[in-house]
Amino acid sequence: MNKISYIIAYLKSLEFADKGYLFLLLLIPLLIGFYIWKHKKTQASLQVSSDIPFKNTVKNWKQRLFYLPFLLRMLVLTFIMIALARPQSSISRKTVDVEGIDIIMALDISGSMMAMDFRPNRLEASKSVIKTFIENRPDDRIGLVVYSGEAYTKCPLTSDHRTLLTALETTAFGIIDDGTAIGDGLGTAINRLRESKAKSKVIILLSDGVNNAGYMDPLSAAEIAKTFGIRVYTIGCGTIGQAPINIPGYGIIYTEVEIDEMLLKKIAAETDAKYFRAQNKSKLQAVYEEIDKMEKTRISETRFTNKSDEFFPFLLIALGLLIVELILKYTLFRVNP
Repeated sequence: MNKISYIIAYLKSLEFADKGYLFLLLLIPLLIGFYIWKHKKTQASLQVSSDIPFKNTVKNWKQRLFYLPFLLRMLVLTFIMIALARPQSSISRKTVDVEGIDIIMALDISGSMMAMDFRPNRLEASKSVIKTFIENRPDDRIGLVVYSGEAYTKCPLTSDHRTLLTALETTAFGIIDDGTAIGDGLGTAINRLRESKAKSKVIILLSDGVNNAGYMDPLSAAEIAKTFGIRVYTIGCGTIGQAPINIPGYGIIYTEVEIDEMLLKKIAAETDAKYFRAQNKSKLQAVYEEIDKMEKTRISETRFTNKSDEFFPFLLIALGLLIVELILKYTLFRVNP
């Protein structure tokens, strides 16, 4: 069965250099029709009153195989016509050149990210959306920087997305001092990208607060990013007004949502990027989808095709069938004059 499948696949893969010769195959049905007509014309006829004596007549093998030489001749002509059409097989090789994008995700993990206006909270919702974003970009190197009162690299630029996703999954509150050091978070992300050789370098900075900690001025960091050709997409995360936060030992309290949108807009504008505002998880998902569309990985490919003629096997089959047909014609099916 495997051999039959292989033969079928082989025949399907063939292309014909001179397809016009395939129209000659239309002659085969005409030749068969002419042969049948001529055979009937040359047969002797006998009129009898009843065919009962002939009903139990058994044909011998020569009578049963009477049309075999003619069928072999038709097959010979068929394979010759196919050979004339020059069947060809092709071997293709594709070289893919992937020009990926280096991306640093700068994620705010300050206490305010515990707010439950996103379900279950801002941080977990952001992690879920970022996870999907990473999974949709298999050809890019991506890293993760987290910040609150200070910043540090949770995962450097890597194409090993499994390791990156593990680092993202284990990101939690309280691993560094609380606060919102946007400048330090941006500066750490820039430091991870400044030696990158990628033609496209991007930082996606998410924050839900106001810069109130750290040592680096956010706008100065934005100027440095521009110097290195890094685009910084900024995202303001949170609803307008108040948001509930579940504080262990205190229960649910409501806190004012303060996002320095003006600062985030300036950072994005300074680096020729864009600022987004996400007030719920679905809008945050839409933000990352839009960034994904704007920062597409460029893939170029070169194809090499090598074609080789495959007419010889068809000629060989035709020759073999012709020899068999001639042997049968002048031996077992020989007609005495």
